[in-house]
Amino acid sequence: MTVRGALRVRPSLRTQRRLTRGMQVLLAAIVVYGAVFGQPKAITNGGLGLFVTFVPAILERNYDMPLDPWLGVWITSAVFLHTLGSAWFYAQIPWWDHLTHALSASLIAGAGYTTLRAVDLHSDEISIPSRFAFVFILVVVLAFGVVWELFEFALDIVADETGISMPLAQFGLDDTVLDLMYNSVGALIVATFGQAHLTGVAERAREALYGAIDDRS
Repeated sequence: MTVRGALRVRPSLRTQRRLTRGMQVLLAAIVVYGAVFGQPKAITNGGLGLFVTFVPAILERNYDMPLDPWLGVWITSAVFLHTLGSAWFYAQIPWWDHLTHALSASLIAGAGYTTLRAVDLHSDEISIPSRFAFVFILVVVLAFGVVWELFEFALDIVADETGISMPLAQFGLDDTVLDLMYNSVGALIVATFGQAHLTGVAERAREALYGAIDDRS
């Protein structure tokens, strides 16, 4: 199927926005549940997740950088599935953690590629080959994954020392290796297919960059 054909068969903009709004309502419900029943983990994960879902609207309002509604669904789905996992699914469904790691890694990969491509488009003196972009996406995601695992390890130390329940935790070396592996899966998907679909986002990021520079000059 061609890209044009894929665009014709995907859900309407109204459906995409409804999906996003529905997930935001459920995230807000998780925060309310945490507040009513004294569950700080639900409040933390639900609150942070809900904030992230408004990032596309903030970019459009403050930086005049409208994003495709499907990107909003992508972002919202990542934080929504992670919040559900923290609330219950991580402990009950073994592969749920792999799903959320791959999806979150794909978001990091998409953000990394969009930034790289925007810099490439911004300057005529910079030319970034697609092969380099492929490697760059992988390196960014792998590096972010290592930092994230170190962050979880630090939270485990704090939890052991203070007795405070943390919103994130590690479950041994095998879990860490699997996390990094599924991070790589998400990065590979974006590196292979994302370059053809994220160029428009990068062009809008470049226009926003030009606008910010013009406003300061």
